[in-house]
Amino acid sequence: MTDATPDAAPRAATFTTHSPATGDPLAEYPVDGPEEVARAVVRARRVQSEWAALSADRRRERLLRWKRALASELDTVARTIAAETGKPVGDAELEVVLTLEHLGWAARNADRVLRRRRVRTGLFTVHQRASLVHRPLGVVGVIGPWNYPCYTPMGSVGYALAAGNAVVLKPSELTPGTGVLLAGLFDEAVPAHAGLLTTVTGAAATGEALARSGVDKLAFTGSPGTARTVMAVCAESLTPFLAECGGKDAVIVTADADLDAAADAVVWGALSNAGQTCAGVERVYAVREIHAALCDRVVRRAGALRPGADADAHYGPMTLPGQLETVARQVTAAVSAGARAALGGPGSVRAPYVAPVVLTGVPEDTAAMTQETFGPVVAVNAVADVDEAVARANDSRYALGAAVFCGSRRTGAAIAARLDAGAVSVNSVLGFAAVPALPFGGSRDSGFGRIHGAEGLRAFTAVQSTTVQRFAPPVALTSFEVPAAARRRAVRLARTLHLRH
Repeated sequence: MTDATPDAAPRAATFTTHSPATGDPLAEYPVDGPEEVARAVVRARRVQSEWAALSADRRRERLLRWKRALASELDTVARTIAAETGKPVGDAELEVVLTLEHLGWAARNADRVLRRRRVRTGLFTVHQRASLVHRPLGVVGVIGPWNYPCYTPMGSVGYALAAGNAVVLKPSELTPGTGVLLAGLFDEAVPAHAGLLTTVTGAAATGEALARSGVDKLAFTGSPGTARTVMAVCAESLTPFLAECGGKDAVIVTADADLDAAADAVVWGALSNAGQTCAGVERVYAVREIHAALCDRVVRRAGALRPGADADAHYGPMTLPGQLETVARQVTAAVSAGARAALGGPGSVRAPYVAPVVLTGVPEDTAAMTQETFGPVVAVNAVADVDEAVARANDSRYALGAAVFCGSRRTGAAIAARLDAGAVSVNSVLGFAAVPALPFGGSRDSGFGRIHGAEGLRAFTAVQSTTVQRFAPPVALTSFEVPAAARRRAVRLARTLHLRH
């Protein structure tokens, strides 16, 4: 944890993080068990009451102060991300910049989105004044991932804080330093509310302890399998649960699309961060007449990229060592099933790196098309027309993000509307990720619930509905004192009105 209370028991267990590129040790962190997690939640709940009592303007000012602290320490945060994940520092810097955009939006828009608002009443409740308000939940638990250890958890952390909650963050055991740094910078920027954001560190057992700790909601990012396990724990106490569980995002390319722009976007969406992006490009469906031309462009661009640990590398190593086996297994099985490796192949996996792989003609029932690869691999398949492309894109256990490349923006938007994905970009990839006002999330094995935008703020609140009686009604239907004849007249009137309208 980032804070130490006087009554905290000494910890014996620790774990060490390592560089994904070199294997060298980076830092040592405590393994926080149920007692440490419980203390963090208790302290957060104590601090949250004061935070929730602040005016919206004062909370905004404090969150913007934290945002400025993050911006001031951007280099430090980016270097920590790069060291823990292996991604280039430039990519880590972009991750922090996107985080700042979202934190600023959440801080500035929370009052507008969550303030009390009047609700119109009906004919039989005209004597009531109705309103609703979004109230903080209390303490929100966040279990973050390792691929974007700043941007992704902050989609829950920043919005939950802006909504008036406290947060206990459990970062991935691969990237705990980023989470510790985020909480430390908050305490330094807003010392009067130190402990409002607390980081606990450890592996799965720490996450389970957080799920059992009595938090008022748990936001999780990770695999569908782990989400089911954590959700089962939350179900025991009916703790609300928000899950973002990855994707198998598809790109549709029509005959009149700008192929150079499409190829450039596909390569970046598939290979940036070594392909370790939940909403990254994994499947491409191009209409047959332009398929070969698109493949040529994708192969040429992807072939110019080089993974490595030096400053000139385009992307870094696989952060999770076990993912190397997943990539190798999927690529090998696809080629064995008849796919053609237009670039790279099974030999592209050279630990800890994976060189770019472009597959074509991949059978739709292979793991490379049905399971999340989470590596620098992209499959580019030909389809007869847009209808087939839409059908294949939707035929997936995942429904997170997607993209459409089309010569007509209007037609592209119409195609996007036919896709089941929770977020779609037209003539770009991941365009939605940089727009803080847009909600993000998916369905099926991609999870449920939304972060970011107004929906993301509301996700960390409880709605309270209120009525205030303005005057006594002519007929008090909610009273045993109402004569039966008056009640019958009211019912006849209501029936007549509803038959007419």
